Amino acid sequence: MKKLIFISIGILAVLIISIIIFNKVTGGESSEYLKVEVKRGKFEILVTTTGELQAENSEDIMAPQKLRTSRHLRFGQIKIQDLIPEGTVVKKGEYVATLDRSDALNKLKDIEDELEKMKSSYTRTKLDTTIQLRNLRNEIINLEFAVEEKEIILEQSKFEPPATIRQAKIDLDKAQRAFVQATKNYTLKVQQAEADMREAEINLSKEQRSKDEMQGIIDKFVIHAPSPGMVIYKKEWGGKKREVGSMISPWDLTVATLPDLSSMISKTYVNEIDISKIKTGQNVRIGVDAFPEREYTGIITDVANIGEQLPNTDAKVFEVTIQINESDPILRPSMTTSNMIITATFEDTLFVPLETIQSDDSIPFIYTTKGVKQIVVLGPSNENEVIIEHGLKEGNEIYLNIPDDKDNFKLRGEDLVEIIEKKKEQKRQEEKARKAENEKQLKMNDRKRQFEEFGRRMSKEQIEKKEVK
Repeated sequence: MKKLIFISIGILAVLIISIIIFNKVTGGESSEYLKVEVKRGKFEILVTTTGELQAENSEDIMAPQKLRTSRHLRFGQIKIQDLIPEGTVVKKGEYVATLDRSDALNKLKDIEDELEKMKSSYTRTKLDTTIQLRNLRNEIINLEFAVEEKEIILEQSKFEPPATIRQAKIDLDKAQRAFVQATKNYTLKVQQAEADMREAEINLSKEQRSKDEMQGIIDKFVIHAPSPGMVIYKKEWGGKKREVGSMISPWDLTVATLPDLSSMISKTYVNEIDISKIKTGQNVRIGVDAFPEREYTGIITDVANIGEQLPNTDAKVFEVTIQINESDPILRPSMTTSNMIITATFEDTLFVPLETIQSDDSIPFIYTTKGVKQIVVLGPSNENEVIIEHGLKEGNEIYLNIPDDKDNFKLRGEDLVEIIEKKKEQKRQEEKARKAENEKQLKMNDRKRQFEEFGRRMSKEQIEKKEVK
């Protein structure tokens, strides 16, 4: 038993000694091999972003335009009741979607009820005016007979006393005045009747037009493709796509889109730190997450002047549009892209890996294989490397990691500290100016949004006032 214990202890000791020796050997090899040379050559400054493919041109599949332009009818939001799957390829005139008709059918029923009332009112007005005018014509005829009768009485009273003759003349004058007045009244009544009939006809015609218009709109609640293409769901401001159950408003009638897939763009957002580097005309290397083996090229065609805040984030970003140079039938809207924007290119410069850069009180330096702790002046950098403006030469060997005997390295390049401090001050001034400009643009954006919100609110109030009237 004791023999087994001693053997076990011996094996454990050998293992521990082996591990220590291995660590020393491998550690020494790591220190020896973790070094690189200062390179000279082409150096690119990149801004990497994630974007989304969109068609440069597309045709909207719209709900009936009358929902917006109708002068007689007012509509609120309407639900999408049915919608074919996204990505479906359709021909011109093929079925795409159906809108919920329930509210529209209720409005149509109200219009039909009002139309029946108008028809009854029109018929009643026509009958009333007919009866009234007929009575007036009979009255005029009777008054005409009365005038003839009074004339006969006057003729027969010429041998009567003067008082009787005078009375006969007075009666004749009264009869004549009554006849003339009745004739004039009849003319006015005819004009009044014509006006009443015109008003009744106008109201009836207006209500009939409302019915026909509403019926025409309801017939168009079944939506068909205006042209051939692939159906892509409409994306709203919050990023959510319109689908079955989504609501559309008279101010945004787009149900879906038919993109032109022959010309694609990538919409991306650049943060406020990097936006100063982005300009139109810059070249872009583009990858598509769905097809990582394929590479494309592009060019920046538009950079937003005003920043915005994306939903659910505090970051301020600027929208950037990238035109894709190549045409590829496999590309589809809404695919995710990785965009490497080439903001600057240096054809002949020195550069080293970022891992080689150390810092002491914000003064950058590099450990060389010659036992020197070399202060360096840094230039622009990308995700992996940084330009060396002063302090190193091409071919110098430098360490990627911090040497174990770093305290024995001699410091060189103290004269470069002044250059470094000047660059820092210049950068601070540029950053200050950039922040001031961004704040100015954000304030302008806020004012624009407030104005647009005020306009929408006023439009809504005007619509409500019209509906009340």
